[in-house]
This record gives sequence, C-alpha cells and structure tokens, in this order.
Amino acid sequence: MKEQQDKGELLARYKRDKLKKYLLMLLGTAVLLFLSVFFATLGASDTGISDIMGAIYRFFGNGGRVAEQQDKIILFLRLPRVAMAICGGFGLAIAGTAMQAVTRNPLVSPFTIGISNAVAFGASLSIVFGIGLFSGTQFGTVLSAFVWAVACMLLVYLISVKVGMSPSSIVLTGIALNYFFSACTSTIEFFASEHKLAEVVQWAFGSLNGSSWSEVATVFVVVTVCGILLFFYTPAMNIIASGDDEVAKSLGVHPERVRMRVCVLAVLATASVISFTGVIGFVGLAGPHIARILVGSDHRYLLVFSGITGALLMIVADTIGRLILSPVMIPVGIVISFLGVPIFINLILSQKKGRI
Repeated sequence: MKEQQDKGELLARYKRDKLKKYLLMLLGTAVLLFLSVFFATLGASDTGISDIMGAIYRFFGNGGRVAEQQDKIILFLRLPRVAMAICGGFGLAIAGTAMQAVTRNPLVSPFTIGISNAVAFGASLSIVFGIGLFSGTQFGTVLSAFVWAVACMLLVYLISVKVGMSPSSIVLTGIALNYFFSACTSTIEFFASEHKLAEVVQWAFGSLNGSSWSEVATVFVVVTVCGILLFFYTPAMNIIASGDDEVAKSLGVHPERVRMRVCVLAVLATASVISFTGVIGFVGLAGPHIARILVGSDHRYLLVFSGITGALLMIVADTIGRLILSPVMIPVGIVISFLGVPIFINLILSQKKGRI
C-alpha cells in the first residue's frame, strides 16, 4: 500500500514538474513576442505599437507597396533587425546546448571548436584579398565565412576520427584550430590596407545593422531545420550527457555517431547565423546555462527553452546597443559579451563548487 502511495506521489510530482516546464516555455515565448514588438517601437523616431501593426497591415493591404517613410523604417529596418536577433539568438543557443550535451561539458559553446575564428578568416579573405566566389560583395563575404566554418568542422571531424570521437578530442582539436584560424586572420589583418582593415574589424564586432528579410529568411530556414533535427536527438543527448560512452552503448546509443551528427547540425546553425551577423559570442554559452537553471537538464525541454532564452538575450543586448549611446549604435557582439562575462564567471565558480 505504501509502495503504491509513493509511486502516486512520484507520478504527481513528475506531472507538476512537466507542467511547470511547459508554462515556463509559454511564458518565455509570450515575453519574447511582447518585447519584439515593443523594442521595434524604440528608436530615433517616435512610434507606437499601433504604428507597427498599421505598417504591417498597410504593407499587405497594398500588395507589398510602401509609401510612407515611417513604414519603411519599421518594415525594412527595425522589424528585420528584431527578427534576425530572434533567429540568431535561438540558433546560437540551441547549438550551444547540443554541443554541451555531447561533450558533457557546460563550458563548451559552438565557438569552442574554432567556428568563430574560421568565420572571421573566411570573411577576411573575401574582404581583403577578394578570394572566393562573388568577391567584393556582401554575399561573397557571407559565403566565404560560411564555407570556412564548414571547413573548420570537417577538420575537427577528420582529426577527431583518427583518435576517436571523444569529447576531449573534439574540444582539444577545436581549441588548436581556434588558435590557428586566429593567427591566419591576424596575418591577413597585418597586410591589409587601412580601409580593408577597418572593414574586417567592423565585421568581426558582430552586428545586426543592415539585416534584410532575405537574410532573416535564410537564417530562419537553416536554424529551423537544424533545430528540428536536433530535437530528434534529445533522448540520445540525455543519455550521453548523464554518463560515459560505455553507459550510452549499453543503452543502445552509438555515442560517436550521435556526437558527429549533433556537432554538424550545431555548426551549420551557428555558421548560418554568424556568417550574416559577424562573431557574436556568449549566447551559445549563457543561453543554455540560464535555461538549465530554470527547466533542468532534460534536453527535450532544455533545447527549446535555451533557444527562447538565447533569443531574449540577443534582442535585449541589441536594443541596449541601439539606445544606450544613441545615435551611436554599439554592435550587439560587444554588448552581449558584457552581459555574458558575469554569467560565464558564475558558471566557472559553480563548476568549481561542484554545483554543475
């Protein structure tokens, strides 16, 4: 009788915990939507939520034609910027969550395996030397950055396969390539002209300036596809994150194979974002950490809530950068670093105390 009562209490506790996670995700989504509309009203010109809704209504009502200057500012400057912040923050955060799961290391982010410096190297090649397809254009810079991000992932994969796809081999290989691509980028900057150097540095800051709906659509499609595929691996992530590879194998999970596929998806999501925005760090580290505190370590919920948290971090950081020294805009990559460093230090201290 007592045993049945204990099972009933455990089941009730599980249902309450599950309901709490769903409510948190719904609340997070509602806050994200509200802030997205509210932040779109903030800027040099005074606009309200009614102006935002009116601009959208007139755009679709007039068959995509925009006449008023205020509508152009809302539809083609502010809303694409907010949408890119949401898609970018979501993509970077879910990528960080996935990487932390398969490496069993909460200090890992997509940038740990060298993606950020590989992207900067690819962009520098296109900007300074005009190497790559469509060189001299923004699309050429984006394409070169994306290609080198994928190339970095392939190098990590090939080297790690030689010694086994273990968490330590992936992280150590990534750190080595991080320094390598950083040295390559610094070498290019050393030989660059003053004008080209300023362009490379400006790109590397990480900014949402000039985001367009076509860029948002590209990032949205890649992040959505990668996110859906990553969600199918969440049961395997739970198993890998909770024990060593031998335990995972005994439960029917092939850790090396899952690790490779998850890393590829995480890199593709990350590369699709930072190829357009430049290097934006800490979202892939801070987002999962905050989400883990609120919803726990079950990746079926953690993956989604990390994305929501990352999107919130991104739009808040971008809005602070736009307004704090207006009319000067501070790149979101700088602001997010200021926000992320205290969280990162807290993460290190928590690990030292054995809390994570």
